[in-house]
Amino acid sequence: QVQLVESGGGSVQAGGSLTLSCTASAVIYRYCMGWFRQAPGKEREGVATLDSDGMIRYADSVKGRFTISRDNDKNTLTLQMFSLKPEDTAMYSCAADWRRCYVDKRDFPYWGQGTQVTVSK
Repeated sequence: QVQLVESGGGSVQAGGSLTLSCTASAVIYRYCMGWFRQAPGKEREGVATLDSDGMIRYADSVKGRFTISRDNDKNTLTLQMFSLKPEDTAMYSCAADWRRCYVDKRDFPYWGQGTQVTVSK
């Protein structure tokens, strides 16, 4: 069982930046890790994934603005978000899976509770 706790959400104006962190209760260097977001009334969407071999995938909507990374020593996953837009407003959650990442992967067994990001115009 892996517990995930997100932090770093908040309210910013458009064009601003935020850094989200996800701290895991277990060693995650072999895990596929991901960030997802869900806006009110919308389906959850993948934001970025980072596999154990370093392979990174981003949603088209965040490419060039968001950066996913991990610190294996601290069992922490990070999402740096720049040039934020109002449409980035959502609850952001991290996820972990001992299996490998793949395109559009959503079947993660472990999820955090989420941290809210609100971007105003």
